[in-house]
Amino acid sequence: MTRIADYLTASTYRVGALAAQAMPSVVAAGVASPLAFGANVASPQRRAMIERHLRRVDPSLGGIRLRRGVQQAFDSYAKYWLESFRLPNLSKRAVAAGFSEEGYEEHIVGGLRQGNGVIIALPHLGGWEWAGRWIADRGHPITVVVERIDPPELFEWFVELRSDLGMTVVPLGPQAATTVMQALRDNHIVCLVSDRDLMGGGPEVDFFGERTTLPGGAATLALRTGAPIIPTGVYFTNRVDGHFAWVKPPIIVQREAKRLRDDVDRVTQLVADELESLIRRAPFQWHLFQPNWPSDPGYGH
Repeated sequence: MTRIADYLTASTYRVGALAAQAMPSVVAAGVASPLAFGANVASPQRRAMIERHLRRVDPSLGGIRLRRGVQQAFDSYAKYWLESFRLPNLSKRAVAAGFSEEGYEEHIVGGLRQGNGVIIALPHLGGWEWAGRWIADRGHPITVVVERIDPPELFEWFVELRSDLGMTVVPLGPQAATTVMQALRDNHIVCLVSDRDLMGGGPEVDFFGERTTLPGGAATLALRTGAPIIPTGVYFTNRVDGHFAWVKPPIIVQREAKRLRDDVDRVTQLVADELESLIRRAPFQWHLFQPNWPSDPGYGH
């Protein structure tokens, strides 16, 4: 029965992707909101968790402002998935038409000229898959590290989806570091979603005024390879299929301490500070629905 359920889950996503790919942009934009409203109503635990996270970003939130913000976070997440489903069938021209940026040439292309690759550190914010497709369309090799999910059939489908967008997909796990370090040595762009410590054991940082851990991968890779860390946020805009990428200046990464671990801790705190600024720009587009601080119910399980 479990295998049948796994197959049905993967098949449901495939059917949903086919349906989304058949939708014009305007129709897809209209479908996202009712889907998100249904997900909000059906997911009280996720709703409670995003409320906690949004209050961390803005402690003054409450009442109707908080309820609206939570719904916008669900809207953002639904829009992210519909876009991900549609992206493989969109032309390069359509992807570029909906995309604007600040700092890409200066910080990312400029970083690649140094020859050590570039690490893009992202939060779970807006529509980063669209940006990944845009980068791939410009001819820059891009490697993304992704979380393994169950069932395996669904994970394989997600890998196929991102591969169709022109990305090299590396599953998160003990072997990921070797593959990613080679990508940086080959002067590739590596994207790391860095606002959640999925593996556990990451450096302890101050993040929105509360202690938690974040992944130390970006800091470790940068210290070992010389690749710059570029904090980046990709935001939905008000136009249909509209996106804006804010590419911030690179974090200064250099060895200072005797122990590599101490430098990793220090640089990871710098990453956390930059992630905060990216999220504060559009907190209602931050779709992180999982426990992320030790005080959150279910943290570590």
